[in-house]
Amino acid sequence: MSRPVRTLAVLAAGAACLVAALPATGQQTPESLLPPGFADPPRPAPPPPGPTSPGSRPRGPAQPGQPPSGPAAPAASPSAAPRPAQLLPGQFQPGSPQTGAPVPALSPAGTGPVDPADPLAALPVDPYDLPEPARRSPDLVGIIDAAQGGLDRDAWGAADGRYLAVLLQQTRAPIASRWASILLRRALLTRAPAPRGVAGADWVAERAWLLLRMGEADAARMLVSGVDLASFTPRLIGVAQQVALATGDPAALCGLTGPAEAVSREPAWDLARAMCAAMSGETGSANVLIDGARRSGRVRGIDLLLAEKLVGAAGGRRAVNIEWTGVDRLTVWRFGLASALNVPIPAPLFDTAGVQVRGWAARAPMRSAAERLDAAGWAAALGVLSNLAYVDLVGAAFDATDPGEVGGTLGDRLRTAYSGDGAAERLEALRGLWTEPTDPMLRHARLVLTARAAAQIAPAEDHADDAATLIAAMLTAGLDDAAARWAAIAAARPAGDGGWALLAAGGPDGAVVIDRARVEAHLDAAGGEQGALLLAALAGLGRLSPADVAALATPRGIALGRADSWTREIDRAARAGEAGTVALLVATGLQTRDWRAVPPAYLMHIVAALRRVGRAGEARMIAAEAVTRA
Repeated sequence: MSRPVRTLAVLAAGAACLVAALPATGQQTPESLLPPGFADPPRPAPPPPGPTSPGSRPRGPAQPGQPPSGPAAPAASPSAAPRPAQLLPGQFQPGSPQTGAPVPALSPAGTGPVDPADPLAALPVDPYDLPEPARRSPDLVGIIDAAQGGLDRDAWGAADGRYLAVLLQQTRAPIASRWASILLRRALLTRAPAPRGVAGADWVAERAWLLLRMGEADAARMLVSGVDLASFTPRLIGVAQQVALATGDPAALCGLTGPAEAVSREPAWDLARAMCAAMSGETGSANVLIDGARRSGRVRGIDLLLAEKLVGAAGGRRAVNIEWTGVDRLTVWRFGLASALNVPIPAPLFDTAGVQVRGWAARAPMRSAAERLDAAGWAAALGVLSNLAYVDLVGAAFDATDPGEVGGTLGDRLRTAYSGDGAAERLEALRGLWTEPTDPMLRHARLVLTARAAAQIAPAEDHADDAATLIAAMLTAGLDDAAARWAAIAAARPAGDGGWALLAAGGPDGAVVIDRARVEAHLDAAGGEQGALLLAALAGLGRLSPADVAALATPRGIALGRADSWTREIDRAARAGEAGTVALLVATGLQTRDWRAVPPAYLMHIVAALRRVGRAGEARMIAAEAVTRA
């Protein structure tokens, strides 16, 4: 049996239960951090499909309002890898926000695909009739390469594309680590050939769908736009719909309405045709389509009103007032059209959607900078906004504020933190920014916001009490050299001080002295999850000998030697040099919002695997983030 087949078989069987590996976190029933197949017992394979007509593609039952998942893989020979549907049967319900299937844009859903036997047969063969030299291969879609922060072209190595697609589909986002999310975004945007066993357009769809769930709507849009419409599969059509709405760009639906008619009767497409007609100047057709949608009763309430308002804004002569009274949840349709129309969305509705929707909102182009500020903190904590982007947004909101009202605003305090009169005034402003939020994610976002302001504070004994937070802020933006300037002050602090621990995990090599005695003193003083994660990070970074690691871990019950199918798989991918696979497996091992729920052994394997595939910088930043947020 070949290695890919053995790997898939191991994942299908699920060698060990992750729940048993989780540390005690105060949760009565800890949730597995891994997708199904890594920790669950195997389930019997579904019966083989019945006979099909010549040329048809076997599929499972169509889900109402659910775009088909694309053409199934060819029938597996005895030596071929199993299809994803056989790998993880019955583990998720299509359409659930936590799975890899795009959810219907509207509710109630439509009536399913027109031809569940072979929807591809009805797709237009070549809607644009592009000349051969102008056509782009869907097998090589991406926007960055290694020189631009991406991965190498062989990022996926020999990994089976169907196995990777399952991981992409079932990875629950957002994840614990901001830096791991940044790394995964770079991997998913890398211009590299599609892995074997998966169609290029479907591979783009899976990458874009995961990016959306991470809050990276703009990144997802750049991927989807790299595929010619002639190459779209039903799977990519469904994902492209979500991308268009998440980016507040309903005009992007217009090229999809024709192909979508062959594969879906979801009512969102009927409304999209009306809106696109209006945007093309065909107001009469738009009004007829809107009126027809109303008479059908398939769409009503605010979903219909938002579409009608867009038709009016495009010249349809319809005046519509949007009221959110009685609306109990925020959907991608409501978010997308409200964003395009610049209709304010009540803040409580964001609580009914995943936090990644705030990542979309932070970059919504029709919203003013001031309107995006509330979402920006969440986006920064997720990794959607960098330090520079967050500072620019706050600055733009500050510039747009009336001069008489800027006092005490976030922009005013941030300006003081960057350019106040002397270090004492700047530090006072920084402390206020750090301590103001009550949510842990927003507190971490303030570290991101102030990273470069922290780097401007010169090391001094008078500021030793703030050293740990200053170092933590700098490391959120990867400013490790600036953070290392505080090494002498951090090293002189009492045992348990966070500054020394952060530099030990995230600083450049040799930034602070790391030996068994100092680590032991820190573990005894700090203890808990932070101490365990620090020891795991030092072990993975190779900054502490295996003998010292064992001597410190064993008496404290820190289980760094635990192994399961996930640890074996990330180690295998690292040995094979599959940097993209490693980045994806890092994310699957961090599927939680709370670093305290991450087993220390997982962090050790994550850091070690990243070092092995040449991503030592990200390994150190993830290690430092674990110490900061535990």
